[in-house]
Amino acid sequence: MVNTMQMELDTALAAVRAAARVTRAVQKALVTADSLQKKDKSPVTVADFASQAVICAALSQAMGDDPIVGEEDAAELRNSENDALCRRVVEHVGRIHPGVDRQQVLEWIDRGNADGSTQRFWTLDPIDGTKGFLRKEQYAIALALIENGQVVLGVLGCPNLAGGVLLSAVQGQGAKQHKLDADEMEGEPVAADEITDPAAARFCESVESRHSNQSQSARIAEALKITMPPLRMDSQAKYAAIARGEAQIYLRLPTSKDYREKIWDHAAGMMIVHEAGGTVSDADGKPLDFSCGRRLEQNRGIIATAGRIHEPVVRAVRQVLRART
Repeated sequence: MVNTMQMELDTALAAVRAAARVTRAVQKALVTADSLQKKDKSPVTVADFASQAVICAALSQAMGDDPIVGEEDAAELRNSENDALCRRVVEHVGRIHPGVDRQQVLEWIDRGNADGSTQRFWTLDPIDGTKGFLRKEQYAIALALIENGQVVLGVLGCPNLAGGVLLSAVQGQGAKQHKLDADEMEGEPVAADEITDPAAARFCESVESRHSNQSQSARIAEALKITMPPLRMDSQAKYAAIARGEAQIYLRLPTSKDYREKIWDHAAGMMIVHEAGGTVSDADGKPLDFSCGRRLEQNRGIIATAGRIHEPVVRAVRQVLRART
């Protein structure tokens, strides 16, 4: 099959790879035991802004006026009280774009201000997994292309997973894994586990319990007769674990009645799991609807599985959620 999105895929891979170089440099230079002890989030703030600037610059150059729905905007950096922070962001973007000035960096960051109302747009999470980044554990750079409310391309950069990997997927063309530190674009196919018995599955959970209800997850695991301890990691790296066959179930259960997930937290990971042979739905078993702007307004919660066990997992989730209400 001819890849009709080769330019988009090549651009996304190069952009996320460049952003990963920047975030690694920030992590090495600014994240220390002292900053973690003091709960100083400025290193991840620098990485967030620099990553978004680098990726938006790449998309703007290659894709022209394609809208970008990003997590950040540059209003904070325009505040004179944050001049030191802004200088650090510009310095690290300069690793990719030597000689770049402050105004250009701010303009690149603000390219991520789209609202997701157009037929075609990109969605970007420049650093997914703040605590993982600060602990020097798992975090992800997530970029996806959405057309007519459907995710058609996704790239996940996971700098601390398996020595540093990129995972990519184009609709109908399977999922691939690429070495982060190489410039190769072809990659190797990855596939989700093919287990049919949910009791043999392993959960993948957030390290931070506030991101999902872990006590409910434990009850769901009990209902499915799962005995293996969960794999805990931050960020959309959990989607990568499902796609790579390292875990078989990832749940992000609703923590409140009205909360709706942000599209950039799931678009790339969902696409990669789907193309690796897995299945992703909301907590009710419905497909995710990316046509409603910056949030998944028509969905609540997330269920990602290796695929063949999806229906029994959905039934167990419904059973536990009904019992709660």
